[in-house]
Amino acid sequence: MNEQGYFKAHKRMRAIKGFYSHLSVYCTIIPVIIFVNLKYEPNFHWFWFSTLGWGLGLFCHWMRIFGFNLLGFGQNWEDKKIRQLMEEEVK
Repeated sequence: MNEQGYFKAHKRMRAIKGFYSHLSVYCTIIPVIIFVNLKYEPNFHWFWFSTLGWGLGLFCHWMRIFGFNLLGFGQNWEDKKIRQLMEEEVK
């Protein structure tokens, strides 16, 4: 394996690890927020604001790490598109 490939794989591994860290913190803190809300202010469910807001951020993080690849717009798509555009320039 060449050095550039190693650094690219290492960067990808760190991004995946960062997403799973983000997910684990979300899954730990949100139940605490829900518990505190329902214990001390059961008449107003304000936990939805943090759950949905943070969930949206988590979804965006997932899309950046995994989602675009699943939709066909990952790194391979970029590489193919660059090659296609370079070939069109030569013609």
